[in-house]
Amino acid sequence: MKENYNIAVIPGDGTGPEVIREGVKVLTVASSLFEFNLNLEYFDYGGDRYLKTGQTLSDNDIEKLKTYDAIYLGAIGHPKVKPGILEKGILLRLRFELDQYINLRPVKLYPGVDCPLKDKSPEDIDFVVIRENTEGLYAGAGGFLKKGTPDEVAIQESINTRKGVERCIRYAFEYCKKRNKKNKLTLVGKTNVLTFAFDLWERVFYEVSKEYPNIEVDYAHVDAVTMWFIKNPEWFDVIVTDNMFGDIITDLGAILQGGMGIAAGGNINPSGVSMFEPIGGSAPKYAGKNLINPLAAICAGAMMLEYLGEDKASKAIESAVMEVTAKHLKSLAAGEMGYTTTEVGDLVVKYLTKK
Repeated sequence: MKENYNIAVIPGDGTGPEVIREGVKVLTVASSLFEFNLNLEYFDYGGDRYLKTGQTLSDNDIEKLKTYDAIYLGAIGHPKVKPGILEKGILLRLRFELDQYINLRPVKLYPGVDCPLKDKSPEDIDFVVIRENTEGLYAGAGGFLKKGTPDEVAIQESINTRKGVERCIRYAFEYCKKRNKKNKLTLVGKTNVLTFAFDLWERVFYEVSKEYPNIEVDYAHVDAVTMWFIKNPEWFDVIVTDNMFGDIITDLGAILQGGMGIAAGGNINPSGVSMFEPIGGSAPKYAGKNLINPLAAICAGAMMLEYLGEDKASKAIESAVMEVTAKHLKSLAAGEMGYTTTEVGDLVVKYLTKK
């Protein structure tokens, strides 16, 4: 009997619908080849809906999304909506209320992709960043005192709970074990300055490490990591870190792998509903031009299939993407690929059907 998966699709804003269109095209072919069913339902959450209704997400919307096996997201961000409204009202709310406490970001250089680092190849850049996704500075704790006056005070607090830190670290150890490459897990923090939050992170990290004697562990300050990403990215296998630091270093990781056009990520609840997306923004200036690179969205779809247990289909899609980057694309940048958005999706399908 074929497996059936119910997927909530949120194309979103700007170029989101264009890249999701190509991702769905590839996923549909993969489902046929590997004999499983994807039941897709589309939702209009995003900037246009907000401008029409004043709504981001309602409580009923959240409850509805909880009934799906996964969420496939294009992009959120609209030039006519004040920054922060859609991000907090949709992206952060989904992460928090669906308890997607892991942000999973593979950083992998594919064949044929130009890397900005001299003498670095796909063999050198292949690591994963696991970021705590529901606490830290993004928890929204804090406020203003005497706002708008010369004596104004703004406080933003980083919330780190033992439960939140430990479940993220345990996920990272299990992921490193399953990945089974270098079997090395690096904690990234700032223990010399952020002495409360990262004291907790460090204590839990080394306590849990005793349960995984076959995994090598080490620690690095976040500022040093930005240096080592550039100098020696081959040192890294799996990284675990907090919300803010993870947000920053994964953008650096995206550039190492060739840019936002290829970077995909997952917001994971291991026992609930997870969401997969290209990590680039909505790029409204390219909307409707059929120029944007859809590979990040296609790779996000492959990550979703892996999460659902369709490992063979996931690997086949990634392999097809690697064929496309190795043999066809002049660049990953919008308008510079040598192909349209639609044609890139078609190329992935071409190589996928040859597997």
